[in-house]
Amino acid sequence: MPLQVVNGAQTMCTFGSSPSSLMVLPINRTMVARQPKATIQDHVPMLNIMPFSLCMSPSNPQVAAATAAALGVLTPQPCIPATASPWAPGAVTVEIDHQVALDNLSVCNCMWGGVINVADPGQQTVETP
Repeated sequence: MPLQVVNGAQTMCTFGSSPSSLMVLPINRTMVARQPKATIQDHVPMLNIMPFSLCMSPSNPQVAAATAAALGVLTPQPCIPATASPWAPGAVTVEIDHQVALDNLSVCNCMWGGVINVADPGQQTVETP
């Protein structure tokens, strides 16, 4: 069953080396377990989506350059998320301040080919619309 995502939820990228936390600004003022609820618009790099330690995507120009310099040996580089589009699909039946709420089944795509998912939504209560 889908769960609402809140500030501090654990996220993971398929090309990242470690999990990260989702940061949700308290601007919507809709709270669950004393944390702001997330929407699909909470996808801004370095504001909402924090680095996943090291990036291992060959599509990332920094990784590609370091790998070429290491004669083809994959050389991970510091992760700087590059998310240009919102999370999808979101909890389409739940809105927060006229925005679709984010649930734990949604994903966000990084421009370097990584798929970011919600590993832990940050709360365990089921929300009803």
